[in-house]
Amino acid sequence: MAELVGRKAQLGRGLYAYRLIAGAWVRSTMAYRASFALTLFANFAVTCFDFVAILLMFSHVDALGGFTLGEIAFLYGTTGTAFGLAELFLGPVQRLGSRVRDGTLDLLLVRPAPVLAQVAADRFALRRLGRITQGLLVLGYGLSVLDVDWDPVKVLLVPMMLLCGAAIFGAVQVAGGAFQFFAQDASEVQNAFTYGGNTLLQYPPTVFAKELVRGVTFVLPLAFVNWLPALYVLDRENPLGLPSWLAFLPPLVAAACCALAGLAWRAGLRSYRSTGS
Repeated sequence: MAELVGRKAQLGRGLYAYRLIAGAWVRSTMAYRASFALTLFANFAVTCFDFVAILLMFSHVDALGGFTLGEIAFLYGTTGTAFGLAELFLGPVQRLGSRVRDGTLDLLLVRPAPVLAQVAADRFALRRLGRITQGLLVLGYGLSVLDVDWDPVKVLLVPMMLLCGAAIFGAVQVAGGAFQFFAQDASEVQNAFTYGGNTLLQYPPTVFAKELVRGVTFVLPLAFVNWLPALYVLDRENPLGLPSWLAFLPPLVAAACCALAGLAWRAGLRSYRSTGS
């Protein structure tokens, strides 16, 4: 019981520290509103090019892997929004390797706040709202053109995908940051699973080899971000022949991923021996 109370107190301190640090960066950003507006628009415009490429593709084909433009917009919007949320709240973790190399992580260790909260809130960037906005707009477009027999379960699956997907991507961010305690130049490796995973999930699983689909289902469970629940919403068969009830497992998968990421983070932090370790 005492250990549980201690963990809750530590979580509370972490959230409080995160709010203070992120709030300071937000106030700093809003001091230059014109600059913020321009960077927000630039972030929104750059992410738009991804979907423009899909639109250009569909100017020559009617379907991709058996999926229509509306269905791919649904996949794109769900993963884009989920990834945007994870990047907004935990994106700075991917720069942990540089802190290990230059010794600035030592400054965070002497402060009375959890290190993860300090790292995640550092340089909190509101400009990342551009990616989230773009993802929501594409998702809205996909929902408006889809011919889906909606019921309460399918309706609830959509926000579940966004929240659980953000938690899964966030867990991958934290686990990748923990890896950088041991390999300081591993940020690009981490990006392969975060940015690369987001790009992968923008397209239907039917266009990829079954070995890859199995890998992102049973090894690195990115398929639970949107593929599995989206197949249920769209009334599509799973290319691996998996049961449809897997569409309801993202909350459990997200919780397991967060727990494993937390263990990895604590292991990495315990191994840290100051600059160059």
